[in-house]
Amino acid sequence: MENQNIRFLGKGLTAQAFAQKVYNVTMYDDSDFHTYDTNSDAPTIVSPGIPPHNTMVKQAKNLMSDYDFFADSMPFSIWISGTNGKTTTSQMIQHLLKEKGSILGGNIGVPVAHMNLDAPVWILETSSFTLHYTNKAKPNLYVLLPISEDHISWHGSFSEYELAKLKPLDMMKEGEIAIIPDKYKDYPTAACKITYSDSHDLCEEFDINKEKVDFQEPFLLDALLALACEKIIFDEVSYEKINHFVVDKHKIEFFQDKLERTWVDDSKATNIDATINALTPYKDKKIYLILGGDDKGANLIPLFEFLKDFNVELYNIGTNTDDLNQLSVEYSIDFQSSKTLENAVAKINEKHDTQALAILSPAASSLDQFSSYKARGEQFKLIVSKLS
Repeated sequence: MENQNIRFLGKGLTAQAFAQKVYNVTMYDDSDFHTYDTNSDAPTIVSPGIPPHNTMVKQAKNLMSDYDFFADSMPFSIWISGTNGKTTTSQMIQHLLKEKGSILGGNIGVPVAHMNLDAPVWILETSSFTLHYTNKAKPNLYVLLPISEDHISWHGSFSEYELAKLKPLDMMKEGEIAIIPDKYKDYPTAACKITYSDSHDLCEEFDINKEKVDFQEPFLLDALLALACEKIIFDEVSYEKINHFVVDKHKIEFFQDKLERTWVDDSKATNIDATINALTPYKDKKIYLILGGDDKGANLIPLFEFLKDFNVELYNIGTNTDDLNQLSVEYSIDFQSSKTLENAVAKINEKHDTQALAILSPAASSLDQFSSYKARGEQFKLIVSKLS
């Protein structure tokens, strides 16, 4: 395929990495559509950020992902997907296996076009966007975290999002292994399925001693899945090594202000399931929760069904503020229509004390008001640091 003319829809980092690796690549975006041959049969790789309803995508033939291009030369690979925790799980697996020569890439870090084909193991954090366009490539070991509503506006429906996450199972072969939530135990695949409903199931299946793992939920599940991969491939369980892993910033990151009050930066929580996971251990606490942003068309009702049993006050921000306000009224949850992060922190500052928890866990994307969830988290911490 490398001698063929290849089209790449998109001009971002993934496309640029691919063009540096492969000759005869022409990159397109919407501004180039007038030069785009809609009758071409050329292999057309789609950047993960471009949705299926894009005009160029709809009028293209022979669509594929960048994973597909390297399907025949990809070494032993572990793919990690799911709604929440896939980045942490991927990083944990790399932390455990890097001394064995593994390399990490995909949706985070290194694009597949820049990954070393001679490495013994590829660890690929894999998004539903990439999986949607993948029709040939497959993992040797697939780790699927729980699936909940996310990216509905991109996929069109939750069922389509769910099917994208399950797609690798369609192409996996006998002898390959998929660790998947128990909900999908009946999904057909030639791979060996190992199913789980919670951390206890994983400990039972892989003979892992939970007491030797220092992480609490939701990171405990990520750690156990990483240890399961190590056990499957190398028949080892490295408790000391996994306990030295440091979780990224903006994921349930605790810090204190000048008055020793506790705040939590959970800006990475860009969907309702992540927010639910973050709050679950703190049902006995008074919580001041900052919610809101671009919810990507997700159904917010399950979040409010969950919150109604908590001692929580909401500080609603972002483009979905009005929707959050309306649901707060419907579920009789105290709220402030704050609109911005600065306003939310200022209002919480008037009430917060050392016994409560103030948390930014927005259940929404940051891109309505910030350049990224990282920028949102850093701004949050900066605002809190200036409180007096």
